[in-house]
Amino acid sequence: MAYFDNGNKIFADARAKHYAVGAYNINNLEWTRAILRAANETKTPVLVQVSMGAAKYMGGFKFVRDMVADQMDAMNITVPVILNLDHGDYDAAMKCIELGYSSVMYDGHKLPVKENYARTKEVVRAAHQRGISVEAEIGKVGENQDTNSGELASVEDARAFAGLGVDKLACGIGNIHGIYPAGWRGLDFNRLAAIADAVDIPLVLHGGSGIPKEQVQKAISMGIAKVNINTEFQLAFQDATRAYIEAARDLDKDHKGYDPRKLLLPGTEAITNKMKEMIEWLGTPAVA
Repeated sequence: MAYFDNGNKIFADARAKHYAVGAYNINNLEWTRAILRAANETKTPVLVQVSMGAAKYMGGFKFVRDMVADQMDAMNITVPVILNLDHGDYDAAMKCIELGYSSVMYDGHKLPVKENYARTKEVVRAAHQRGISVEAEIGKVGENQDTNSGELASVEDARAFAGLGVDKLACGIGNIHGIYPAGWRGLDFNRLAAIADAVDIPLVLHGGSGIPKEQVQKAISMGIAKVNINTEFQLAFQDATRAYIEAARDLDKDHKGYDPRKLLLPGTEAITNKMKEMIEWLGTPAVA
């Protein structure tokens, strides 16, 4: 039976030793297998995460939990796997805690600060009773191709949320979910340095896809221990699938090129290859 690690020791070690572990979103069975395969082949720990929208698409949080666990068993995965809810609201976080996810990210940034603080405190209490890790977000991460890079996280909020006992802290430091626009100003390393000096818990970089390698690695050297990556894989999947179709391989009836298993294979392999590249960027060490 598959076992989900809560990742607390892994991410504490990552911050202390200045490497990061990737947090990779899944969207379907192929995505799940591609990510687990890359982790197993590189012998590195992995955080598999699902958004509320992706969970709904796949049939719910229970289905996602069961699918990941079943694939871990079927693929003989031997590295630590952390199953995380990504950007969950209060109800989703509580549901995933109940279902036995090993990590949840409660995202209350849209709420008034006091309400966000109170709800985060409740999530931490419920999760820690079951040995589940909690990630919170401060500031505001920008959205796809948005020239506004969001709201910078404050040092005051970092101290307050760390004081609640959250295990990981996602910080808005100029990062953006999705595709970065032309003219993006880059990460605010001064703010990251101030937050890293104020709190000693592992810090999280959302919107890791598209940030230049040197900026990612500088952020890791300053306290980022978890880097979220999703769009990078979506684009790799898109490119490989487009190449398959533009080569008319789907029209090859003699070899059943129209078979969805063949149609999805190039994109799935592209995800695995891209993830191996990202693992090298992050400096994630192999497990003993």
